[in-house]
Amino acid sequence: MKTALAHTAAPDADAIKSYPLVLDLDGTLLRTDLLYEATLQFLKRRPFGIFLLAWWLCRGVAYLKHQVAMRSDLAIQLLPVNEALVGYARGAAEGGRTVIAATAANHELAAKVCTRFPFISEVLSSCERQNLKGTRKAQVLTQRFPEGFAYAGDSAADVQVWRAAQSGVFAGRDPHILAELSKNTALEADFSKPKPNVSTWLRATRVHQWAKNGLLFLPLLLAGQFLDLDRWSACIAAFVAMGLTASATYIINDLLDLEADRQHWSKRSRPIAAGEIGIPQAVIASIVLLSAGLLLAIGGAGLPAAGLLVVYCAVTLGYSLNLKRVPVLDVTVLASLFTLRLVLGAAAAQVRISAWLLVFSMFLFLSLALAKRSTEMGRKSASGHGEAPSHGRGYVAADVPLIAGFGLSSAIAAIHVLVLYLINDAFSDSLYRFPQLLWVAPVLIGLWLGRVWLLCGRGLLHDDPIQFAVCDKVSILLGAGVVASFAGAALIP
Repeated sequence: MKTALAHTAAPDADAIKSYPLVLDLDGTLLRTDLLYEATLQFLKRRPFGIFLLAWWLCRGVAYLKHQVAMRSDLAIQLLPVNEALVGYARGAAEGGRTVIAATAANHELAAKVCTRFPFISEVLSSCERQNLKGTRKAQVLTQRFPEGFAYAGDSAADVQVWRAAQSGVFAGRDPHILAELSKNTALEADFSKPKPNVSTWLRATRVHQWAKNGLLFLPLLLAGQFLDLDRWSACIAAFVAMGLTASATYIINDLLDLEADRQHWSKRSRPIAAGEIGIPQAVIASIVLLSAGLLLAIGGAGLPAAGLLVVYCAVTLGYSLNLKRVPVLDVTVLASLFTLRLVLGAAAAQVRISAWLLVFSMFLFLSLALAKRSTEMGRKSASGHGEAPSHGRGYVAADVPLIAGFGLSSAIAAIHVLVLYLINDAFSDSLYRFPQLLWVAPVLIGLWLGRVWLLCGRGLLHDDPIQFAVCDKVSILLGAGVVASFAGAALIP
């Protein structure tokens, strides 16, 4: 029987191609891990099931995998795969080479995955009592293929298997593991995946969305505290804290929404959904970002601001778990999260905030959230799937007229409330030396909202109106005009 010792001589290329090709699944053929995917789905349905997971783990990893697999209903066809390796394995099978899967994943999930790849003729996997990983996998494969085999893997646990194999295929990210493979086994092919870089993490944390947090400075500016450095310092700390916290919640939302994102025309390219960032790394990043945000808020913006951040996190988590699937309530929650930024800015700067401004914010961001939903449903309807509820949402194509009507009404209401603010607060506020200039603001904001809904109706709006606003030249110009009108009203005699 062949042992897991380093080979004394490397086989030639023709001999290598004659060996059965054994494929690992997690992190190799798939760009994700079945256990983590199934666990996330389980916790999304039963958040308090985390205690049950701990109990199962006490009985062993194999038992945990089995129990989670029994309760999972993963959309196997949507899982991201290593396309280059899939093509290589398919070509090997078409050339007459035996291709099988050997994975530490539980048999229930592994069997479902392999039905997606007809070129895989056999599946070796974990069961309730055995975790097929590392040395145990090497032993099983050596017994199954005493004449030799080639193995495709990605992690440190696969090193023991490569040592027992005649050739190795690498599909991981760590160059040190690739070097370890090459020391003991002939390298048949290299399908290395790039490690997540700064750009990948910036996309995952959606740093461009930090532009929303500029709302935190609005109460400070409207209160006329332009030169108070202490208030500016507190607002800047709140701005960064909100950014870190929001980035953490974006990652959590992506983790809870993997299946829906993978069915979405643009969200499928998000780093976590596409498998560019692993689920464990994403969980760790969200914990670090959330902790940093709360600590910064406590130290730099004060306890009231930190308390509002906790409220923001709770509402966002509720939105990610369930509220996003309730029509109309979902967009109302989104608008409230934007308005909460104004309240947080006022708490950090310790200034009064006008009730008119809060109502204006609710109507404005409600309109934008409805534009986002209208765009999503318009694209879905155009693809011929408009009768089914949108992925992760509760809307159907028949709701588009209602969404558009509600959105346009909210836009008009926002302009109306802004006019009432100018009449009732701004003109009587000693902050403004030339308040007549403020009449420019509702005109420009009305033009911008009209542009948003015009493009939405034509199907030309980006499905994120905020991202559209920070990239669209016309929007930037109109926004600059609004800022200039308030600045001029305050500064011009």
